[in-house]
Amino acid sequence: MVNKLIVSNVLHRPIRTAVSVLAVAIEVAMVILVVGLCHGLVNDSARRVEGVGADILVRPPGASFMLGLGEAPMPVAIGERLAEMPRVLAVAPVYIHVNDAQSLDLIYGIDLTSFNAVSGGFVYHSGGPFQAPYDILVDDIYANAKHVKVGSTINVLNHDFRVAGIVEHGKGARRFIPLATLQDLTGSPDKATTFFVKCTDPAYTDQVSDNFKTLLHGYTILPIKEYMSLMTSNNIPGLNYFITVMIALAVGIGFLVIFLSMYTTITERTREIGILKSLGASKTYIISVILREATFLTAVGILAGFIGAVILRKVMGGIFPTLPVELTWDWRFYAACLALLGSILGSFYPALRAAQLDPVDALAYE
Repeated sequence: MVNKLIVSNVLHRPIRTAVSVLAVAIEVAMVILVVGLCHGLVNDSARRVEGVGADILVRPPGASFMLGLGEAPMPVAIGERLAEMPRVLAVAPVYIHVNDAQSLDLIYGIDLTSFNAVSGGFVYHSGGPFQAPYDILVDDIYANAKHVKVGSTINVLNHDFRVAGIVEHGKGARRFIPLATLQDLTGSPDKATTFFVKCTDPAYTDQVSDNFKTLLHGYTILPIKEYMSLMTSNNIPGLNYFITVMIALAVGIGFLVIFLSMYTTITERTREIGILKSLGASKTYIISVILREATFLTAVGILAGFIGAVILRKVMGGIFPTLPVELTWDWRFYAACLALLGSILGSFYPALRAAQLDPVDALAYE
Protein backbone atom coordinates (compact mmCIF):
# COMPACT_ATOMS: atom_id res chain seq x y z
CA MET A 1 0.00 0.00 0.00
CA VAL A 2 2.75 2.43 0.95
CA ASN A 3 4.72 1.69 -2.23
CA LYS A 4 1.62 2.28 -4.39
CA LEU A 5 1.07 5.60 -2.62
CA ILE A 6 4.66 6.63 -3.28
CA VAL A 7 4.55 5.68 -6.97
CA SER A 8 1.23 7.51 -7.39
CA ASN A 9 2.66 10.66 -5.80
CA VAL A 10 5.75 10.52 -7.99
CA LEU A 11 3.76 10.04 -11.21
CA HIS A 12 1.21 12.69 -10.24
CA ARG A 13 3.91 15.39 -10.24
CA PRO A 14 6.09 14.55 -13.29
CA ILE A 15 7.95 17.88 -13.51
CA ARG A 16 8.98 17.86 -9.85
CA THR A 17 9.96 14.22 -10.16
CA ALA A 18 12.02 14.86 -13.30
CA VAL A 19 13.85 17.80 -11.69
CA SER A 20 14.66 15.76 -8.57
CA VAL A 21 15.91 12.79 -10.59
CA LEU A 22 17.95 15.07 -12.85
CA ALA A 23 19.60 16.77 -9.84
CA VAL A 24 20.63 13.44 -8.35
CA ALA A 25 21.83 12.22 -11.75
CA ILE A 26 23.97 15.35 -12.19
CA GLU A 27 25.36 14.89 -8.68
CA VAL A 28 26.31 11.26 -9.29
CA ALA A 29 27.71 11.84 -12.79
CA MET A 30 29.68 14.86 -11.59
CA VAL A 31 31.34 12.90 -8.79
CA ILE A 32 32.17 9.94 -11.04
CA LEU A 33 33.53 12.07 -13.90
CA VAL A 34 35.58 14.50 -11.79
CA VAL A 35 37.23 11.69 -9.85
CA GLY A 36 37.58 9.61 -13.02
CA LEU A 37 39.25 12.45 -14.89
CA CYS A 38 41.69 13.27 -12.07
CA HIS A 39 42.63 9.65 -11.49
CA GLY A 40 42.74 9.01 -15.22
CA LEU A 41 45.24 11.81 -15.83
CA VAL A 42 47.48 10.70 -12.95
CA ASN A 43 47.37 7.01 -13.86
CA ASP A 44 47.83 7.66 -17.57
CA SER A 45 50.89 9.80 -16.88
CA ALA A 46 52.36 7.10 -14.63
CA ARG A 47 51.69 4.34 -17.16
CA ARG A 48 53.36 6.31 -19.93
CA VAL A 49 56.48 6.84 -17.81
CA GLU A 50 56.49 3.14 -16.98
CA GLY A 51 56.04 2.43 -20.69
CA VAL A 52 59.42 3.96 -21.46
CA GLY A 53 60.89 0.72 -20.16
CA ALA A 54 63.43 2.18 -17.76
CA ASP A 55 64.14 0.64 -14.36
CA ILE A 56 65.33 3.80 -12.59
CA LEU A 57 64.69 7.54 -12.81
CA VAL A 58 67.46 9.94 -11.83
CA ARG A 59 66.29 13.46 -10.93
CA PRO A 60 68.04 16.62 -9.67
CA PRO A 61 68.44 17.27 -5.93
CA GLY A 62 65.15 18.22 -4.31
CA ALA A 63 63.18 17.60 -7.50
CA SER A 64 59.52 16.68 -7.36
CA PHE A 65 58.64 13.13 -8.32
CA MET A 66 56.28 14.69 -10.87
CA LEU A 67 58.12 14.94 -14.16
CA GLY A 68 58.02 18.32 -15.86
CA LEU A 69 58.09 20.39 -12.67
CA GLY A 70 61.17 22.55 -12.21
CA GLU A 71 64.11 23.33 -14.44
CA ALA A 72 66.88 21.09 -15.80
CA PRO A 73 70.00 21.65 -13.69
CA MET A 74 71.68 18.30 -14.39
CA PRO A 75 74.59 18.24 -16.84
CA VAL A 76 74.13 15.65 -19.58
CA ALA A 77 77.66 14.44 -18.79
CA ILE A 78 76.29 12.82 -15.62
CA GLY A 79 74.68 10.25 -17.87
CA GLU A 80 78.09 9.10 -19.07
CA ARG A 81 79.15 8.42 -15.48
CA LEU A 82 75.95 6.55 -14.79
CA ALA A 83 76.44 4.41 -17.89
CA GLU A 84 79.85 3.30 -16.57
CA MET A 85 78.35 1.90 -13.38
CA PRO A 86 78.05 -1.91 -13.01
CA ARG A 87 74.77 -3.55 -14.10
CA VAL A 88 73.75 -0.53 -16.20
CA LEU A 89 72.69 -1.35 -19.75
CA ALA A 90 71.70 2.09 -21.08
CA VAL A 91 71.12 5.67 -19.92
CA ALA A 92 68.89 8.15 -21.76
CA PRO A 93 69.08 11.87 -20.92
CA VAL A 94 65.70 13.56 -21.38
CA TYR A 95 64.74 17.21 -21.17
CA ILE A 96 61.10 17.40 -20.11
CA HIS A 97 59.25 20.62 -20.84
CA VAL A 98 55.66 21.68 -20.16
CA ASN A 99 54.20 23.42 -23.19
CA ASP A 100 52.51 26.23 -21.26
CA ALA A 101 51.51 28.09 -24.40
CA GLN A 102 48.99 25.50 -25.52
CA SER A 103 48.43 22.82 -22.90
CA LEU A 104 49.86 21.01 -19.91
CA ASP A 105 51.09 18.14 -22.06
CA LEU A 106 54.74 17.26 -21.61
CA ILE A 107 57.24 17.46 -24.44
CA TYR A 108 60.27 15.20 -24.31
CA GLY A 109 63.56 16.33 -25.73
CA ILE A 110 65.36 13.06 -26.44
CA ASP A 111 68.54 11.67 -27.87
CA LEU A 112 66.92 9.11 -30.14
CA THR A 113 69.77 6.57 -29.98
CA SER A 114 69.96 6.38 -26.18
CA PHE A 115 66.19 6.62 -25.76
CA ASN A 116 65.72 3.69 -28.13
CA ALA A 117 68.32 1.72 -26.17
CA VAL A 118 66.29 2.17 -22.97
CA SER A 119 62.78 1.87 -24.42
CA GLY A 120 63.34 -0.70 -27.13
CA GLY A 121 62.52 1.83 -29.83
CA PHE A 122 59.35 3.39 -31.16
CA VAL A 123 56.72 1.56 -33.16
CA TYR A 124 56.01 3.80 -36.16
CA HIS A 125 52.48 3.97 -37.54
CA SER A 126 53.76 6.17 -40.35
CA GLY A 127 56.86 8.19 -41.14
CA GLY A 128 60.14 7.60 -39.34
CA PRO A 129 62.82 9.04 -37.01
CA PHE A 130 64.08 12.61 -36.86
CA GLN A 131 65.75 13.78 -40.04
CA ALA A 132 66.38 17.40 -39.07
CA PRO A 133 66.69 19.51 -35.88
CA TYR A 134 63.14 20.81 -36.23
CA ASP A 135 61.45 17.46 -36.74
CA ILE A 136 58.94 16.15 -34.21
CA LEU A 137 57.47 12.76 -33.38
CA VAL A 138 53.88 12.54 -32.11
CA ASP A 139 51.97 9.56 -30.77
CA ASP A 140 48.88 8.17 -32.49
CA ILE A 141 46.46 9.58 -29.89
CA TYR A 142 47.80 13.11 -30.31
CA ALA A 143 47.79 12.73 -34.10
CA ASN A 144 44.14 11.66 -34.11
CA ALA A 145 43.12 14.39 -31.67
CA LYS A 146 44.87 17.18 -33.59
CA HIS A 147 44.30 15.70 -37.05
CA VAL A 148 47.97 15.82 -37.99
CA LYS A 149 49.80 13.62 -40.47
CA VAL A 150 53.40 13.04 -41.43
CA GLY A 151 54.60 16.26 -43.02
CA SER A 152 52.19 18.47 -41.04
CA THR A 153 53.51 21.47 -39.15
CA ILE A 154 53.17 21.86 -35.37
CA ASN A 155 54.11 24.98 -33.42
CA VAL A 156 56.16 24.31 -30.29
CA LEU A 157 57.78 27.11 -28.29
CA ASN A 158 56.97 29.56 -31.09
CA HIS A 159 58.82 27.44 -33.65
CA ASP A 160 57.38 25.34 -36.43
CA PHE A 161 58.21 21.62 -36.39
CA ARG A 162 57.62 19.12 -39.16
CA VAL A 163 55.94 15.88 -38.13
CA ALA A 164 58.51 13.25 -39.07
CA GLY A 165 56.69 10.25 -37.64
CA ILE A 166 53.58 9.06 -35.82
CA VAL A 167 54.41 6.49 -33.15
CA GLU A 168 52.53 4.10 -30.89
CA HIS A 169 51.44 5.82 -27.68
CA GLY A 170 52.71 4.84 -24.24
CA LYS A 171 56.39 5.84 -24.14
CA GLY A 172 56.43 8.89 -21.88
CA ALA A 173 55.19 11.98 -23.69
CA ARG A 174 52.91 12.49 -26.66
CA ARG A 175 55.44 14.69 -28.48
CA PHE A 176 59.17 14.21 -28.90
CA ILE A 177 61.77 16.54 -30.39
CA PRO A 178 65.57 16.27 -30.59
CA LEU A 179 67.27 16.87 -27.25
CA ALA A 180 69.71 19.47 -28.60
CA THR A 181 66.85 21.44 -30.18
CA LEU A 182 64.83 21.66 -26.97
CA GLN A 183 67.95 22.56 -24.97
CA ASP A 184 68.65 25.37 -27.42
CA LEU A 185 65.06 26.69 -27.41
CA THR A 186 64.93 26.79 -23.60
CA GLY A 187 68.44 28.14 -23.12
CA SER A 188 69.71 25.07 -21.30
CA PRO A 189 72.60 23.69 -23.35
CA ASP A 190 73.94 20.30 -22.29
CA LYS A 191 71.34 19.97 -19.54
CA ALA A 192 68.74 17.31 -18.79
CA THR A 193 65.72 17.06 -16.54
CA THR A 194 65.74 13.31 -16.05
CA PHE A 195 67.87 10.28 -16.81
CA PHE A 196 66.03 7.08 -17.70
CA VAL A 197 68.24 4.16 -16.71
CA LYS A 198 67.92 0.58 -17.95
CA CYS A 199 69.61 -2.17 -15.92
CA THR A 200 71.05 -5.32 -17.43
CA ASP A 201 68.40 -7.14 -15.40
CA PRO A 202 65.49 -5.67 -13.40
CA ALA A 203 66.63 -7.77 -10.45
CA TYR A 204 69.62 -5.42 -10.09
CA THR A 205 67.45 -2.30 -9.74
CA ASP A 206 67.93 -1.89 -5.98
CA GLN A 207 71.67 -2.53 -6.19
CA VAL A 208 72.12 -0.02 -9.02
CA SER A 209 69.96 2.53 -7.17
CA ASP A 210 72.20 2.24 -4.10
CA ASN A 211 75.28 2.74 -6.28
CA PHE A 212 73.73 5.85 -7.81
CA LYS A 213 72.93 7.28 -4.37
CA THR A 214 76.56 6.81 -3.37
CA LEU A 215 77.76 8.49 -6.56
CA LEU A 216 75.21 11.33 -6.66
CA HIS A 217 74.69 12.63 -3.14
CA GLY A 218 71.38 14.46 -2.74
CA TYR A 219 69.99 13.47 -6.13
CA THR A 220 66.54 11.89 -6.38
CA ILE A 221 66.94 8.24 -7.36
CA LEU A 222 63.59 6.57 -8.01
CA PRO A 223 63.13 2.96 -9.04
CA ILE A 224 60.15 2.79 -11.39
CA LYS A 225 58.17 0.69 -8.88
CA GLU A 226 58.61 3.40 -6.25
CA TYR A 227 57.68 6.08 -8.76
CA MET A 228 54.47 4.23 -9.64
CA SER A 229 53.53 3.97 -5.97
CA LEU A 230 53.96 7.75 -5.57
CA MET A 231 51.80 8.63 -8.56
CA THR A 232 48.46 8.75 -6.77
CA SER A 233 46.01 11.58 -6.22
CA ASN A 234 47.01 11.64 -2.52
CA ASN A 235 50.52 12.73 -3.47
CA ILE A 236 49.59 15.34 -6.08
CA PRO A 237 49.62 18.81 -4.46
CA GLY A 238 46.12 20.24 -4.26
CA LEU A 239 44.44 17.48 -6.26
CA ASN A 240 42.68 15.90 -3.28
CA TYR A 241 41.40 19.31 -2.21
CA PHE A 242 40.02 19.89 -5.69
CA ILE A 243 38.29 16.51 -5.70
CA THR A 244 36.86 17.13 -2.23
CA VAL A 245 35.50 20.56 -3.19
CA MET A 246 33.88 19.23 -6.36
CA ILE A 247 32.30 16.31 -4.50
CA ALA A 248 31.00 18.65 -1.80
CA LEU A 249 29.53 20.91 -4.47
CA ALA A 250 27.83 17.98 -6.20
CA VAL A 251 26.41 16.60 -2.93
CA GLY A 252 25.25 20.10 -1.98
CA ILE A 253 23.29 20.37 -5.25
CA GLY A 254 21.57 17.05 -4.66
CA PHE A 255 20.85 17.90 -1.02
CA LEU A 256 19.23 21.24 -1.81
CA VAL A 257 17.11 19.96 -4.68
CA ILE A 258 15.80 16.99 -2.68
CA PHE A 259 15.17 19.28 0.31
CA LEU A 260 13.18 21.74 -1.81
CA SER A 261 11.35 18.94 -3.58
CA MET A 262 10.28 17.22 -0.39
CA TYR A 263 9.45 20.51 1.33
CA THR A 264 7.24 21.48 -1.61
CA THR A 265 5.66 18.06 -1.49
CA ILE A 266 4.70 18.53 2.15
CA THR A 267 3.10 21.87 1.36
CA GLU A 268 1.15 20.43 -1.56
CA ARG A 269 0.02 17.34 0.36
CA THR A 270 -0.88 18.89 3.70
CA ARG A 271 -4.52 17.80 3.43
CA GLU A 272 -3.46 14.27 2.40
CA ILE A 273 -1.21 14.03 5.42
CA GLY A 274 -4.08 15.27 7.60
CA ILE A 275 -6.32 12.53 6.25
CA LEU A 276 -3.67 9.86 6.90
CA LYS A 277 -3.18 11.08 10.47
CA SER A 278 -6.92 11.23 11.10
CA LEU A 279 -7.09 7.59 10.00
CA GLY A 280 -4.52 6.68 12.62
CA ALA A 281 -1.20 7.01 10.74
CA SER A 282 1.65 7.43 13.21
CA LYS A 283 4.49 9.95 12.99
CA THR A 284 6.84 7.09 12.11
CA TYR A 285 4.57 6.07 9.24
CA ILE A 286 4.48 9.63 7.83
CA ILE A 287 8.26 9.98 8.07
CA SER A 288 8.66 6.57 6.43
CA VAL A 289 6.47 7.58 3.46
CA ILE A 290 8.45 10.79 2.84
CA LEU A 291 11.86 9.10 3.21
CA ARG A 292 10.82 6.22 0.96
CA GLU A 293 9.74 8.62 -1.74
CA ALA A 294 13.05 10.49 -1.52
CA THR A 295 14.92 7.19 -1.64
CA PHE A 296 12.95 6.09 -4.70
CA LEU A 297 13.73 9.34 -6.52
CA THR A 298 17.38 9.02 -5.53
CA ALA A 299 17.62 5.44 -6.78
CA VAL A 300 16.26 6.44 -10.19
CA GLY A 301 18.63 9.43 -10.21
CA ILE A 302 21.62 7.23 -9.35
CA LEU A 303 20.82 4.89 -12.24
CA ALA A 304 20.43 7.87 -14.59
CA GLY A 305 23.74 9.27 -13.29
CA PHE A 306 25.57 6.02 -14.05
CA ILE A 307 24.19 5.99 -17.59
CA GLY A 308 24.93 9.69 -18.04
CA ALA A 309 28.52 9.28 -16.85
CA VAL A 310 29.16 6.54 -19.41
CA ILE A 311 27.63 8.61 -22.21
CA LEU A 312 29.55 11.75 -21.21
CA ARG A 313 32.78 9.76 -21.03
CA LYS A 314 32.31 8.66 -24.63
CA VAL A 315 31.48 12.21 -25.69
CA MET A 316 34.54 13.59 -23.90
CA GLY A 317 36.69 10.86 -25.44
CA GLY A 318 35.51 11.89 -28.89
CA ILE A 319 36.10 15.61 -28.32
CA PHE A 320 39.24 15.34 -26.16
CA PRO A 321 40.98 12.05 -26.98
CA THR A 322 44.03 12.95 -24.88
CA LEU A 323 41.96 13.24 -21.67
CA PRO A 324 41.61 9.80 -20.10
CA VAL A 325 38.59 9.26 -17.83
CA GLU A 326 38.60 6.15 -15.66
CA LEU A 327 35.18 5.08 -14.37
CA THR A 328 35.77 2.74 -11.46
CA TRP A 329 33.17 0.67 -9.64
CA ASP A 330 34.55 1.87 -6.31
CA TRP A 331 33.69 5.48 -7.05
CA ARG A 332 30.35 4.55 -8.57
CA PHE A 333 29.52 2.95 -5.22
CA TYR A 334 30.83 5.98 -3.28
CA ALA A 335 28.89 8.37 -5.52
CA ALA A 336 25.70 6.36 -4.98
CA CYS A 337 26.22 6.35 -1.20
CA LEU A 338 26.87 10.10 -1.15
CA ALA A 339 23.75 10.77 -3.21
CA LEU A 340 21.66 8.55 -0.96
CA LEU A 341 23.04 10.12 2.21
CA GLY A 342 22.46 13.64 0.87
CA SER A 343 18.91 12.77 -0.15
CA ILE A 344 18.04 11.27 3.24
CA LEU A 345 19.44 14.31 5.03
CA GLY A 346 17.65 16.63 2.62
CA SER A 347 14.29 14.95 3.10
CA PHE A 348 14.53 14.37 6.86
CA TYR A 349 13.43 17.85 7.96
CA PRO A 350 10.42 17.95 5.59
CA ALA A 351 9.50 14.45 6.78
CA LEU A 352 9.77 15.51 10.42
CA ARG A 353 7.68 18.61 9.72
CA ALA A 354 5.02 16.49 8.03
CA ALA A 355 4.90 14.12 11.00
CA GLN A 356 4.32 17.01 13.40
CA LEU A 357 1.35 18.46 11.53
CA ASP A 358 -1.83 18.65 13.55
CA PRO A 359 -4.57 16.58 11.83
CA VAL A 360 -7.24 19.26 12.40
CA ASP A 361 -5.05 22.07 11.01
CA ALA A 362 -3.97 19.87 8.10
CA LEU A 363 -7.57 19.03 7.14
CA ALA A 364 -8.51 22.72 7.30
CA TYR A 365 -5.51 23.71 5.12
CA GLU A 366 -6.40 25.41 1.82
